[in-house]
Amino acid sequence: MNPLKKLFKQTFVYGLATVLPRMLSFILVPLYTSVMVPGLFGKLSVIFAWFAIFNVVLAYGMETAFFRFYSKSKEKNKVVSTSLVSILVTTGAFICIGFVFFESLSELLEVDKKYLGYVLLILALDALVVVPFAWLRANEKPMRYAVVKILNVGINLGLSIFFLVMLPSFVEGNSDGILSSLYKPNFQISYIFIANVTASGVTLLLMSELYRKTNWFFDKALWKKMMQYAMPVMVAGMAFSINEVFDRILLEKLLPEDVSEAKVGMYSACYKIALFMTLFATAFRMGIEPFFFNHSNSENPQKAYAQITNYFVVLGSIILLGVVVYADILKIIIVRDPAYWEAMPIVPIIVLASFFLGIYHNLSVWYKVTDRTKFGAYISIIGAILTIIINVVFIKYFEYMASAIATLVAYGSMMFLSFYFGRKHYPIPYNFRKIGFYLLLSISFSGIAFYGFDRNLIVGNILLAIFLGLLYKLENDNLRKVFLKNGNKDN
Repeated sequence: MNPLKKLFKQTFVYGLATVLPRMLSFILVPLYTSVMVPGLFGKLSVIFAWFAIFNVVLAYGMETAFFRFYSKSKEKNKVVSTSLVSILVTTGAFICIGFVFFESLSELLEVDKKYLGYVLLILALDALVVVPFAWLRANEKPMRYAVVKILNVGINLGLSIFFLVMLPSFVEGNSDGILSSLYKPNFQISYIFIANVTASGVTLLLMSELYRKTNWFFDKALWKKMMQYAMPVMVAGMAFSINEVFDRILLEKLLPEDVSEAKVGMYSACYKIALFMTLFATAFRMGIEPFFFNHSNSENPQKAYAQITNYFVVLGSIILLGVVVYADILKIIIVRDPAYWEAMPIVPIIVLASFFLGIYHNLSVWYKVTDRTKFGAYISIIGAILTIIINVVFIKYFEYMASAIATLVAYGSMMFLSFYFGRKHYPIPYNFRKIGFYLLLSISFSGIAFYGFDRNLIVGNILLAIFLGLLYKLENDNLRKVFLKNGNKDN
């Protein structure tokens, strides 16, 4: 099968499985914002920000290290067993430390003690499935991966709807009914965490087969090599998490106390409108990461890597312009309460920032296949520093607009730095004229539609139609080659 065609097929399946959990947050935004005021949603958003940071700490780059060593090793069971032992030990230690220093941790993170127990349990459950999910991807089992991920989403979504919508309705109509014992007023955040714990627990149960069937062995020398590879990935992941979510924490801390949580809630809700680009970029990354490693020793892999980046920019440009043009329609679907719409001006900035991040992930192939992961750490740290500095200096003047600009500057800088260093250490023949043309055109049209014509839908549709027409004229033949080449052989 045409390698690029296989890539796009796997990207679709992995993307579906990876995007759906992220889609959960997208789907739940209208639910959460309909039952919570901006301040309460802001408090939940800050807790989810801590989730993102600690998820990186507990995974500590093991997923990427597992890919790298599993694909190269002839003794694959050693890689599996050593990885599982490592994750088990570190997760167990985290749980013990978390509960021993429970009150101190609650004060440090400013997370209410009634929520912290849920947070620790969810983090532990999610950490324990990192290696099993990586094993499925490394062995190209996308359907099983997808089924488990989708089931996780279904459980979480179903329980959230039950607790937040159905249960209050049942109790309101029959306060003496059997379900009344489950209902507690002003318990929304706890209900959300109960749904998450249940979904994560079921997921671990379904993924436990790898733990049961592994011939347990811990190779200390192999583990040290994996950690040397993984630590820079973890540092990069931490820096990335700071870029992605730390602005919520800083907004809460730096804005006046009487408005901080409400502003965080508005910012977080409108931020979700940009999720379409994040979903696309995540799906693409899930498909290309195994492809990068599996084809790194093939003849002239750089040509394939360049083609992949070209297609990413083409598709990403469509999503950028589409989300911006239809932002006012999307806000009615996703963020139904007008109390949150004050933060709508951040949407084009965040969509573009997510686009830059996606391009960065495509450009990052050079340091992953050459084992120079420390560059990923350096680049992400620079992005994190920019995020913190811009937020700390400008939040008091521009509130959440400062956070949006900081995200754009951080991801844009990371994109350019990855290209700069990659050109020196692992040259890839990118088509800069094509990439630059689509990128600049989509950014220009987005700015004109959103800011120049104040989100006028007629003007936006005209600009989108012009852009799609140009794409069809310039890219139709190339896309047909990718998806139709050897098509008869695949049937």
